Amino acid sequence: MINVMLVDDHAILRDGLKSIVSLEDDMDVIGEATGGKEMLALLGNTIPDVIVMDINMPEQNGIELTKIVKNEHPDIKVLILTMYKHDEYFMTALKEGADGYLLKDSPSEHVIDAIRTVFRGESIIHPAMTKKLISYHQQESQIKEESSLTEREKEVLICLVEGLSNKEIAQRLFISDKTVKIHVSKIFKKLDVKSRSQVVIYAVQNRLVPLP
Repeated sequence: MINVMLVDDHAILRDGLKSIVSLEDDMDVIGEATGGKEMLALLGNTIPDVIVMDINMPEQNGIELTKIVKNEHPDIKVLILTMYKHDEYFMTALKEGADGYLLKDSPSEHVIDAIRTVFRGESIIHPAMTKKLISYHQQESQIKEESSLTEREKEVLICLVEGLSNKEIAQRLFISDKTVKIHVSKIFKKLDVKSRSQVVIYAVQNRLVPLP
């Protein structure tokens, strides 16, 4: 069972999210909060698997709360669900450890899929934001090579930047899911990152993958 906490100051949105999450056999909403104080109080008694959180909220915004959650409860997955497409919000949220970033115009089934994705330890980024991430660093002229990565690890890295799941990477590269996990773990260690979203930022910032 995936235990989900909803953090948003709009009751209508929380009610809608709770309704669609509650329809899933493998999910349960175990807490709701309207802002930072309420969420942190809940975390004192209840630890969810996934927090679905907005950015613009009273007291503390979702980015600040993501940093707090990741520092105090690193195993909790954070899925940002927001209306903001701003590069600054997006990049900062990922740098603070957010496991996913979706826009509120996403279909409900995409939100459900995203919860399952981050719960598995993978990342999910709205397609429009992935394009922003890539274009954000397109103008950088210096190309940095990461010689410590093997050719296979570089292939896996490209797949990670494209947002592919372990299963999809395995299918593309004709290797097993287990082998993919091993490669991903080695990439994390070599690049000194802790999440897929941080891998994407590092790879694009340092031009480790071909840009369109």
